[in-house]
Amino acid sequence: MTIREYSIRSIAYQLRQLDGEGLIYQQAWANWQVQSTKQQGKNQVPVYPTFKKFFDKRKFENEILGIETPENSFKKDNKLIDLMKKANK
Repeated sequence: MTIREYSIRSIAYQLRQLDGEGLIYQQAWANWQVQSTKQQGKNQVPVYPTFKKFFDKRKFENEILGIETPENSFKKDNKLIDLMKKANK
């Protein structure tokens, strides 16, 4: 291995370590977010009552894959209907 290859591998290792540290900090941030509460009347209630409210994996998968959910297409239909109503006035 040449000195140039070694220095490149060394930099890559350091960047990989930095990515790992970033994941640790993201986990700490997510942990803090999950434990947060809000005032509702006299009671403290969690901001995210369920895990799905905190992180909806299926929603993000559908965005990445380009799959439209019925809720999204319904919203688009409402926009189209509103635009048509405006045009007909």
